[in-house]
Amino acid sequence: MDHFKTIIGQSPALDALIRSARIAAATDVTILLNGETGTGKEILAKAIQQSSSRANKPFITLNCAALPESLIESELFGHKKGSFTGATGNTQGLFQAADGGTLFLDEINSLPVSIQAKLLRFIESGECLAVGGTATYTVDVRIIAASNTDLSQQIADGTFRRDLYFRLNVVPLNLPPLGERPDDLELLIKHFMKRFESEHGMVAPQFSSRTLKVLKTYSWPGNIRELRNLCERLCILLAGKIIEPENLPLEFNIVSPNFNQSHFNLPPTGLNMDNLEASLIQQALDMTKGNRSKSARLLGLTRDTLLYRMQKHGFATH
Repeated sequence: MDHFKTIIGQSPALDALIRSARIAAATDVTILLNGETGTGKEILAKAIQQSSSRANKPFITLNCAALPESLIESELFGHKKGSFTGATGNTQGLFQAADGGTLFLDEINSLPVSIQAKLLRFIESGECLAVGGTATYTVDVRIIAASNTDLSQQIADGTFRRDLYFRLNVVPLNLPPLGERPDDLELLIKHFMKRFESEHGMVAPQFSSRTLKVLKTYSWPGNIRELRNLCERLCILLAGKIIEPENLPLEFNIVSPNFNQSHFNLPPTGLNMDNLEASLIQQALDMTKGNRSKSARLLGLTRDTLLYRMQKHGFATH
């Protein structure tokens, strides 16, 4: 069975990603998945695990942003009786639960620095130390980590260890945002509509050509998760109907009808194209809080083109 078929799409960027993931899955190497929230990092992690020699072993997931620092160490490494208030017995951690299998650490960028040192020790030696314990224990666990932020920036800020980053980043896999995969949109819609038609026992609605055009030009800040939610909502509320642009939520029609992007009045005094381009890039970066993929979509550029133009204008690109 090809477990990577769970990842829907045929865009060149996605094809390249899956080819790399297949190769990495056949090894036991540590993998770092990079991508915006909602791009399908956990689905890819599961496909890698199910295509590996650990397929019949545990696949354990921990969202590093979901627990406070006081609990995450115990959750990962376990604790000994009496090691803290409420520790009424010895408890195994997720590393022991995942022994022989895979531990998927989602939002690794939120892992506290104090815990990063213990994770680094495990990756280097295979040894863990329970909270309150004095003797280490050894487990055989593959690490797949995921980040939804730029870890290089966090390293510069001192909130992520450089040595841990290099240990995690043996094979980096970058998931493209949905806004950079417009050709995959119809495939994803068909996939979700078929699924929700079955789940809810309703006739799935159809999308008009005008609506598909709107969806393909939308920036999709929530990525595939946002598309999934939209499809389920429309399948329930407009079952069997034809979806027109006016049936879409307000955020899909935010462009003013009076704004014509194809027409721009040149000031009589002229303008400096380089300064204008640099200003627009800065505005896009400010609006997206420095997110380059989202900035590129706002400007109608590919991410690589944006990086090229940022470099041309002297913006920091690292």
